[in-house]
Amino acid sequence: MIRISEKTLKDLEFDTVLDHVAALCTTDYGRSKALQIVPFGTATQLNIELQQVFEYKSSYLHDARIPNHGFDSINNEIKLLTVENTFLETSNLKKLVSISLTNNDLLTFFKSNKESYPFLYQTSTEIPFTKDIINLIEAVVDKFGEIKDNASSTLLGLRKEINIIQGKLNGSFGKDLTRYNSLGYLDEIKESVVDNRRVLAVKSMYRRKVKGAIMGNSKTGSIVYIEPEATLQYSRELSNLQYEEREEIVKILKQLTNSLRPFAALLQQYQEYLSDIDVVSAKSKYANQLNAVLPKITEDRELTIKEAYHPLLYLSNAAKGEKTYPQTITLDQSNRIIVISGPNAGGKSITLKTIGLLQIMLQSGMLIPVHEYSRVCLFNTILTDIGDNQSIENHLSTYSYRLKNMNYFLRKCNDRTLFLIDEFGTGSDPELGGALAEAFLEVFYERESFGIITTHYANLKMLANELPYMANANMLFDARTLEPLFKLYLGEAGSSFTFEVAQKNGIPYSLVNKAKKKVERGKIRFDKSIANLQKERSKLQKTTSSLKTKEQKATEEKERLEKTNDRIQRKLESYQELYDSNQRMIYLGQKINDLSEKYFNTKKKHELINEFIKIVEVENSKRKKQPAKQRKAEKIKEQKIAKEVEQKVKVIREKKKEEKKKEEKIIQQKPKVPLKVGDRVRMIDGKSVGTIDTLEKGKAIVNYGVFTTNVAVDQLEFVETPAKSYSKRRK
Repeated sequence: MIRISEKTLKDLEFDTVLDHVAALCTTDYGRSKALQIVPFGTATQLNIELQQVFEYKSSYLHDARIPNHGFDSINNEIKLLTVENTFLETSNLKKLVSISLTNNDLLTFFKSNKESYPFLYQTSTEIPFTKDIINLIEAVVDKFGEIKDNASSTLLGLRKEINIIQGKLNGSFGKDLTRYNSLGYLDEIKESVVDNRRVLAVKSMYRRKVKGAIMGNSKTGSIVYIEPEATLQYSRELSNLQYEEREEIVKILKQLTNSLRPFAALLQQYQEYLSDIDVVSAKSKYANQLNAVLPKITEDRELTIKEAYHPLLYLSNAAKGEKTYPQTITLDQSNRIIVISGPNAGGKSITLKTIGLLQIMLQSGMLIPVHEYSRVCLFNTILTDIGDNQSIENHLSTYSYRLKNMNYFLRKCNDRTLFLIDEFGTGSDPELGGALAEAFLEVFYERESFGIITTHYANLKMLANELPYMANANMLFDARTLEPLFKLYLGEAGSSFTFEVAQKNGIPYSLVNKAKKKVERGKIRFDKSIANLQKERSKLQKTTSSLKTKEQKATEEKERLEKTNDRIQRKLESYQELYDSNQRMIYLGQKINDLSEKYFNTKKKHELINEFIKIVEVENSKRKKQPAKQRKAEKIKEQKIAKEVEQKVKVIREKKKEEKKKEEKIIQQKPKVPLKVGDRVRMIDGKSVGTIDTLEKGKAIVNYGVFTTNVAVDQLEFVETPAKSYSKRRK
């Protein structure tokens, strides 16, 4: 039986996680259930819940999405069904229809998709599927929430009479309205409604001339509202009929409610089922926010959590745009207890809380933000001693309270226990408190409990180094800046960097040195050795990381070059094949051309045919006999190569055309220089330069030295002359 104390849940801030999950529920009933989530009592119940959450989360990737599970609470309706001589109104009945339809939709969906959602389907089979509730209500109430006319013969008759009287009343009122309006007795608004009755808006000066009952007047007193005498009788008859209608409706609703009373327990079951689905849905949404997964749950005593994130810290940092550092930790039979040491603000307590909170979440049926290859076992008891536990109400100091807590640990610890203790042994004399903490730790070790503690005590670090199934660990720090790296390193104890941190924060060296002399030299050497080891390891890790990065870049570059080389090789091969094929075609074409020329001169058909056959036979002798499929494949390949070449030629041509257009555009945009006799010019797109001899009517005779030509002036462009000629021309 799994039991987790309220204190543990509070220490690990599990209530904050529940607030987040509850906020993702869509129903009030689901929200109240989410806030009451506790770890499951049995592994079987837990496995079903975890699989359901995993299936619901997976549904976001499926085409077959789970239908809506929202509903309005029907607690009041269920209470009324359990009390005799009560009845449900149509608004209550609509809620019963809605929850029944929602429930039936889910049951039908899971039945038709049981391969995709086996655990959700299995749970749904415990809920009866029935349309009786819907049929009973819909036989009486229409989709607008009104009682149907045919709900009873009496109601049908009453409504027919009501319609007749209503018609007469409207007709009578219409006549009076027309008559009094024509006489000018009515105000501009003509009519109004008072106490759900139509009345005439009569000008106050004419109120005595209109027969009927005065129902009121306007605020200014200028209008008097009168119900005409002729309609008074119809109104009384209508009121009586409406009263009888209501009596008949109550009778019908009582009969219907009595028919629904046997379904009270089923309706409660519907509500419980849909609220459970709502909680499962909220857990899956929370898992999506955390990128959470379902790790492997093992029956072996093993807790291997890879790349684990503290859920609350992860969401908080994500909202701020800050990075969250994951942790990896392993507890198993060969390494049952881990002692984490090192300076404060390095992440020891967060690591401790991360492991505890994730374990609680998993045992409460939630997916957790870890690597999918993580392995987790279940604990019957999780014990925590985290934070300042000074008990003001019981007048206990921090140390007294912690001792009382340790006594509770001694009673509960066994081989199915996970204990988490922050700053183990603090609150008393360091040597005496450390000795007592060591004794407690030895008891936990002997009982084969799993646990993680954080401490600054050297004797606990030494104990972890001596015992075979206990290990030291530390939070890594940058050796140069002493800034935390928020990464757990197993296998070595951590230095507190007491004197180094003091110096970094401006404490005079003389004072630090004086403090060192007050401490045993053995302790200083021990702490300094640990600090040096950590610094060396930090340097080594940086070098390793740098080498790995360079190796990765080199591998990527090598792969890129190999791909480029393969691509070029394939292109060369295809071009060679195309070249060989084209050369062969040219050779054959030349031979055919020679035969054609010979036949043209000799006109000897027989000789032409023989020569042609020889050429064909020579070519066929070169061909290997290939299956039809291979020949077809080669032909397709040749066509493909030819198509590629044609496409590239086409692209080159298009580029040339575009370049030509650009050149023409540039030429057009150039400012036109007025041409004169003696100017050196050339044709647009031409290279030869000549001199203008004469200019007349848009035509120019250009002398190129060897010859002259008559050209339209707009086809010529001015060529810049040498400086001397240019300056002379400008003068």
